[in-house]
Amino acid sequence: MLVNLAWVAAGGALGAAARYLVSVAVHTPQGFPAATLAVNVAGSLAIGVAWGAWAHLPWFQEWGRAFLAIGILGGFTTFSAFSLEALTLLHTERFALAAIYVASSLAGCLTAVWLGYGLAVN
Repeated sequence: MLVNLAWVAAGGALGAAARYLVSVAVHTPQGFPAATLAVNVAGSLAIGVAWGAWAHLPWFQEWGRAFLAIGILGGFTTFSAFSLEALTLLHTERFALAAIYVASSLAGCLTAVWLGYGLAVN
């Protein structure tokens, strides 16, 4: 358990740093949380590829899942930030923007994980 925790912590630090860099690099007008959307879609694509390509391999089961899927991608993707940003849009009565954000996040992430998995297994 402690070894897996170390893998998760190491990966989480890398993922969180990458997430921060994306949030600094991506700016959009009108308060639309494009950085969070981009991170969630990219993270969904990456986890689809990782799971499709490596889930059956011993190294992935031993340490790769903890480091890559839980650590790096868990630190990188920000679904909790997505939820808070959607709520903030609702609280500020930007209902159309909130609906666009929620729908595009869901459709984008589900499509990305499907594509990533398909890329990895084909």
